[in-house]
Amino acid sequence: MDRWFADGELNTAYLALDHHVAEGRGEQCALIYDSPVTGVKKTYSYSALRDEVARFAGVLRAQGVGKGDRVVIYMPMIPEAVIAMLAVARLGAIHSVVFGGFAPHELALRIDDAEPRVIVSASCGIEFANVIAYKPLLDEAIIKARFKPARCIIVQRPQLAAVLQEGRDIDWASAMQTATPADCVPVLSTDPLYILYTSGTTGKPKGVVRDNGGHAVAMKYSMKAVYDIAPGDVFWAASDVGWVVGHSYIVYAPLIAGATTVLYEGKPIKTPDAGAFWRVCAEYRVKALFAAPTAFRAIRKEDPDSRCLQGHDLSALRCVFVAGERLDPPTYHWVKDTLGKPVVDHWWQTETGWAICGNLTGVELKAPKPGSSTVPTPGFHVQVLDDDGHPLPPGKQGSIVVKRPLPPSCLPTIWGDFARFHNDYLKAFPGYYLTGDGGYIDDEGYVFIMGRIDDVINVAGHRLSTGEMEEILAGHPAIAECCVIGVHDELKGQVPVGLVLLKNGVTIDQQQLEAELANCIRHEIGAIANFRKAFVVPRLPKTRSGKILRKLLRQIAAGDDFPIPSTIDDPASIPEIASLMAQHGLIQKR
Repeated sequence: MDRWFADGELNTAYLALDHHVAEGRGEQCALIYDSPVTGVKKTYSYSALRDEVARFAGVLRAQGVGKGDRVVIYMPMIPEAVIAMLAVARLGAIHSVVFGGFAPHELALRIDDAEPRVIVSASCGIEFANVIAYKPLLDEAIIKARFKPARCIIVQRPQLAAVLQEGRDIDWASAMQTATPADCVPVLSTDPLYILYTSGTTGKPKGVVRDNGGHAVAMKYSMKAVYDIAPGDVFWAASDVGWVVGHSYIVYAPLIAGATTVLYEGKPIKTPDAGAFWRVCAEYRVKALFAAPTAFRAIRKEDPDSRCLQGHDLSALRCVFVAGERLDPPTYHWVKDTLGKPVVDHWWQTETGWAICGNLTGVELKAPKPGSSTVPTPGFHVQVLDDDGHPLPPGKQGSIVVKRPLPPSCLPTIWGDFARFHNDYLKAFPGYYLTGDGGYIDDEGYVFIMGRIDDVINVAGHRLSTGEMEEILAGHPAIAECCVIGVHDELKGQVPVGLVLLKNGVTIDQQQLEAELANCIRHEIGAIANFRKAFVVPRLPKTRSGKILRKLLRQIAAGDDFPIPSTIDDPASIPEIASLMAQHGLIQKR
């Protein structure tokens, strides 16, 4: 696989912290911690954060962690999670952050794959008002895992103390009191910085590997080119450190760029209300906000008239960035009209670590096209191919690929399984990286991502995008959010079905809504879509990062056996949806 800056040496934690202190900017704010679920707010200067990271690196070093060793971090959104990530990088070791609260089975799979010398965790996490004990989940995962870590370091949170296992578990605070700070360890540019697991089609998680050199270059470049962030600016990625957005744009990129980053332990709604995002932006003078479309849809549903926006001064906010799933035009227009700020849809993946396509606010702000992630970022040669690997003309939908070599930061392999990396990403179209997404490029070079390749359905020989249908349904004034899946049909092979979530306070007759939505699809796509069925659901099953579990919905409709993913935000939504689908006759009989 192609490698970047192969003869270089560096330390990523040095670039993120020590460099700025050496340049005389140690007293600048590096990290703002805001936790509405606990009422705690705290700030760290670059010097203070550097000192905490060096001290915890000393804790890890005392437990035998060195260059190339792995450390699993299973943490909530607290400063210690960021400190742990940077401390591992400081030692030249490799961190693997697992989303806090993941089920023991899934955590055990990651432990067995990464084989960590140490696991860093916390006694609990907090979701809205619910305290979730992490330590029992961690203990069960270690019991299930084949590989047994030598030590676990536990942050004891005041909301719930954990019982520590003698001889294995170490209290974070006690260890920090006696730690000797550790210096930065130089590593090769091509040495791994971290492993981040993403779901695979086989059920076994894929450990995406990120190298040090290419990653640092992409993070530094993207903060200015994509987000127009300069040293001292406040940047907020409203994500989680367990996801790639959290790695790239809560931790590494803002700090490498010398900016101030916000670490937010809360939700867009109900912590305490739908004005939570606006409060944070106003209080800390956030220049750029980055969140998933689902966050804005949740705010819109809870507060459609934007009453919670009143009283918050957003004059410092220059731009809103969205990624993580397709930004439907109705949501785009709502955010833009509500805030009166530019809204930039950009598209990227865990595998790339930064934007494949976007509107480069630090280079040239192009005229936006709702539904498009604008144009490829420098370094990404994006093309659309048919099933035989032939380039398609503008406007024609196919598989979106990136011509090799891939730019810096893109994965060079899957941890411990290069063959799987080759088969999943490179084999289908030799010379190209297969993104797994489908869409088209228009005659002006704008890229439109319409959904995963397997979100294309075949209705009587016509290949139709469910993403396009969702865009149309979302434009209906009663609809807050929606999902379209293909279900089996004896005559046409597949037909589309819409699952829709109504805006708060909206009531509408089921038959009337179904007829109106069918007319919308017929008007925009045509009768070939054969869209006739839509029904209202109280909620849609999603991952914790806000992605709708479309594959799971298809499995339910097909009558297949399906595991409930550990990444699901609300497991109770699955039987609820399955019952509704059965009532509407949508589950195929086996």
